[in-house]
Amino acid sequence: MTTTTSRLLKLLSLLQSRRDWPGAVLADRLQISHRTVRRDIDRLREMGYRIDATMGPDGGYRLDAGSELPPLLFDDDQVVALAVALQAATVAGAGIEEAALRALTTVRQVMPSRVRQRLDAIAFTTLPRPGDGPAASVSPQVLIALSSAVRAHEVLRFDYASPGGSGGKAPDAEPPRPRRVEAHHLVASQGRWYLVAWDLDVEDWRIFRADRITPRAPTRLAFAPREVPGGDAATFVAARFKGSTQGDAWPCTGTVILHLPVDAVLPFAGDGVVEALGPDRCRYTAGSWSWIALAASLGRFDADIEVVEPPELAEAFARLAERYAAAGGTPPVT
Repeated sequence: MTTTTSRLLKLLSLLQSRRDWPGAVLADRLQISHRTVRRDIDRLREMGYRIDATMGPDGGYRLDAGSELPPLLFDDDQVVALAVALQAATVAGAGIEEAALRALTTVRQVMPSRVRQRLDAIAFTTLPRPGDGPAASVSPQVLIALSSAVRAHEVLRFDYASPGGSGGKAPDAEPPRPRRVEAHHLVASQGRWYLVAWDLDVEDWRIFRADRITPRAPTRLAFAPREVPGGDAATFVAARFKGSTQGDAWPCTGTVILHLPVDAVLPFAGDGVVEALGPDRCRYTAGSWSWIALAASLGRFDADIEVVEPPELAEAFARLAERYAAAGGTPPVT
């Protein structure tokens, strides 16, 4: 036999899953009478949930947004998911780190012991993005402004700071004009937030770091959405991070034979492809943004290397050999 609390939780979950629920269907799903459904609806209303009744032969109920946040009811899996998400949010770079930590503390204080034990069983440490320094923080107000423009398909005007702050300009130089873009997507990647937009001044796609954006007053100018290159924002951003304009693939891809067993290469292969050729040799195909960068990255394996293809990779190894010889004080071979 279900308790009143568990029944209310299931009722609330059903109301949240779709817009309208006929009363008879709710009674059938919960295996209770119509009268009990009405009493449970009244209990939820007393807790602060705004539930409207619809009239007619198939009359039912609709959960609408209220003016205040009511008490929330979660099942055990939802509580664990919420706690994990809050812990991960402490390095999200969204300017909500302190609020996420306070919310996590609040949730943990009211957790039943059985749920706290489940959460402790999957305790983890969240690392910031790789590279120098912490994640670039973006204020929630900026994220809200960008998201609102994306959702409304509205032209966005903003000031965009250069990496060096002033961009190397003289203090009395004329400030740059605000950017005008069609805001299409907001993307989070490795502790940073990016705006994918169509730049109206250069008539091309651009990716802007959200932590450098200072939105101006809303324009209220709507635009027709365009198709992002690659079909979606994730593919487009991943491709640009790789220096490619043709898709989510490295612009320079080559194949070599490494004189190492395949098990010694696989842990460091990244997104490359490794194929065993014997106990002490393997074929490795990988990519990078330039041939020099690819050749330099292959040197990390500290093994003999045979270039299979293309010739540009062999030429890059030759140029690197000259540079390394010069750096080591060894005259180049003539």
